[in-house]
Amino acid sequence: MTRVQNYIRIDRWTRIVLLVLAWVLLPLSSSALTKDNGDAAYKKGNFQQAITDYKGLLRNSVSPEIYYNLGNAYFRSDSLAQAILAYERAHRLSPGDKDINFNLQFARSKTIDKIVPQSEVVFATWYRSLINLTSADTWATISIIAITLALILMLVYLFGPQMTLRKVGFFGAATFLLVFALTTLFAWSQHEAITNDTGAIVISPSISVKKTPVQNAADAFVLHEGTRVEVSDSSMAGWCGVQLSDGREGWIPSQNLEKI
Repeated sequence: MTRVQNYIRIDRWTRIVLLVLAWVLLPLSSSALTKDNGDAAYKKGNFQQAITDYKGLLRNSVSPEIYYNLGNAYFRSDSLAQAILAYERAHRLSPGDKDINFNLQFARSKTIDKIVPQSEVVFATWYRSLINLTSADTWATISIIAITLALILMLVYLFGPQMTLRKVGFFGAATFLLVFALTTLFAWSQHEAITNDTGAIVISPSISVKKTPVQNAADAFVLHEGTRVEVSDSSMAGWCGVQLSDGREGWIPSQNLEKI
């Protein structure tokens, strides 16, 4: 009788362990299968199925690659606004990716609204281009490597047996400290830009931008799908105050926008 009880107890624990393993491993296999299915559906021209699969994968974790693929699927299915939205989200995660940037600019060129941005200080444009060469995570990784090398070279400067070696340690440490400071600044700047991003995409075919947040207010101008706006005020229920890169401002019903 004792042997039977032990067998039952062991069998029960075995089933519990197997259930836990299945619970842990099933999402991983499902995610991989979802991406494989999305890629296969896209190659076969079944773009709606690809969109469903990519969106399902993004519910588990965000990725610039998946957003990029989602944008491609939306673009091929003639959903311009959603394509631009997906490309914008991919660009935010990986601003230095050339393929993402090219497709984003190409999709923007298909929009009806041709908005000329206001001119800005050259230094600001140059600085933004510099920090967008790569992602915030990459800048952070470079800064960690730089401070590690700086500390090693500082030890060489302090304990090096030869003057030449100590000079190399001193100037090398100073150089990598500068690299550490700059890359940390770049990582922080890009993180702040992502955190405080107020961008949104017009998802309606066309929408009249109002001068005040009421339905019967006078129209300020008209925008069309795919146009990017900056949300300047979201305090009014059902409305968003928006600003264009050319300086124009107005109010749009919030259901006509989707934030990046």
